[in-house]
Amino acid sequence: MGELEDAVMTRVWKWNRPVTVREVLEDLQQERSIAYTTVMTVLDNLHQKGWVRRESEGRAYRYEAVSTRAAYAAALMNDAWSQSDNPAAALVAFFGMMSEEQRQALRNAVRIVQGPETPEPTEAPDTHRVTGTDTTSTDTTSTDTGGDTSTDTAPDTRTDTAPENPASAPEPDGR
Repeated sequence: MGELEDAVMTRVWKWNRPVTVREVLEDLQQERSIAYTTVMTVLDNLHQKGWVRRESEGRAYRYEAVSTRAAYAAALMNDAWSQSDNPAAALVAFFGMMSEEQRQALRNAVRIVQGPETPEPTEAPDTHRVTGTDTTSTDTTSTDTGGDTSTDTAPDTRTDTAPENPASAPEPDGR
């Protein structure tokens, strides 16, 4: 997006309502000398690029943003990152340019995307399992899977190696 397109879109995003060429023109004229036809052409170009939609109102159009400024910024970052031949290095360099406030905003955004952390289980799961001759047992051990309610139906290939007398169990170092 060019500088003038950005100036126009800044107003469309800020006002957050359908706007006319005249409204944008009058606001832009407070900062610079600009013609009605220039603003009309810019809004038409933004419409053709998919950044604004327009609805006819008499002989004019009202323009409204298709997405938010945040979505636009995200698209810019994604485009730049995807063009890198070393995305990890690009991210490291990008993070290095951030202020502490921006890094905190990034941490908060990652937390939002990942969702709430699941608490650690308070009890150790039962690791002793007696197996019979059935090789297609279903594991229905209750664990927090972040909403996944599927069960494990893979064949049971484990065997019970726990000795009958726990005192005769080998030490962890194999002795």
